[in-house]
Amino acid sequence: MGNPTEEADVSAQQRLISADSHICEVEACYEQIDPKFKDRRPLAANDPDTGAFMRIPDVEMKIPMGALCRAGVPPEKWGKPVTWEELHPAGYDPKARVSIQQEEGVLAEVLYPSVGMVICNHDDWDYKKACFDAYNRWLAEFCEHAPKRLLGIGMAACRTPEEGVREVAELKKMGFHGVMLCGDPCFEDYHHPAYDALWEACIDLEMPVNFHILTSRGDMGGAARGPAIINQIMTIRGNQNIITMMILGAVFERNPKLKVILVENDAGWIPHFGFRMDHAWERHRWWMETGAIQRKPSEYLMENVYATFQDDYSVKLVLDGLNLERVMWASDFPHGDGTYPESQGIAAEMTDGMTPEQRQAILHGNASGLYGVG
Repeated sequence: MGNPTEEADVSAQQRLISADSHICEVEACYEQIDPKFKDRRPLAANDPDTGAFMRIPDVEMKIPMGALCRAGVPPEKWGKPVTWEELHPAGYDPKARVSIQQEEGVLAEVLYPSVGMVICNHDDWDYKKACFDAYNRWLAEFCEHAPKRLLGIGMAACRTPEEGVREVAELKKMGFHGVMLCGDPCFEDYHHPAYDALWEACIDLEMPVNFHILTSRGDMGGAARGPAIINQIMTIRGNQNIITMMILGAVFERNPKLKVILVENDAGWIPHFGFRMDHAWERHRWWMETGAIQRKPSEYLMENVYATFQDDYSVKLVLDGLNLERVMWASDFPHGDGTYPESQGIAAEMTDGMTPEQRQAILHGNASGLYGVG
């Protein structure tokens, strides 16, 4: 018999691995920050109007933890302030998290930050590095509770190429299953050859590179025309820009084994996006700058790039235009946009009409193979 915290009873249920779930950082996450930044570490606070939040120096936004840790709360109640004591404990307690996994029949979750996504856009790169290091130590301890079920993705600041290589190696030693980078880099841009040493390290160490939405400047913040709610729809733009730049900048031409995951930006858009890149490359590469790629851009998109989705029904409409070995379902727990407590039903609905092989790949097999679990 195995460890009961490592195994869920998933009889009569679809086998699920969430390729995108989250931690909701508490103040203790940053307690062991580099002493130079002790007085500037993220701190917990309560606001009578908005509820629990994390305060980050030099960031005007109060990070609303009640909004980030509201799994199972119906949308019509999202405006109600939530205190720290009322947050769902599975956002920060590994025992509570495993209990939720067992409840939903989820075998494992790939874990990303919440507060850390905001810190990605902080102006001070030394501060970011200190916060990421503290977060990684805390997350490693969190995942040790059930290492086959809690699959951490470590954060790297990558202030220089050499430091990025060292960071990836350290994250591997800490037991993480991949590396998450900020949407906007510290130097040059991610298609620059200076990053090739980092990509080579990620390939050699089998550490997939992860880009999460809302970690690029401009992903949110009033850039869209019209009502403010439109900004919620624009959040995938940052990742689309990153992967277009990497493909047309010849990153995958130079590093054909590199694996990049676009996290929480759905997947139904990929076939049309591939067409648009191909159209531009086929007709305009003769007179516009492009990387020295030898194949259609869509081929790199289909081979090197993974995408996660929760309830993107358009995936079913474009099956013939996707590489279904590169698409992975996710619960987004404990964020409000996630699938809890209906993960089994939503996963079944999203894959209705697919073959058993397609369903298995999207809901379980692709993440299992990519991250080496279950």
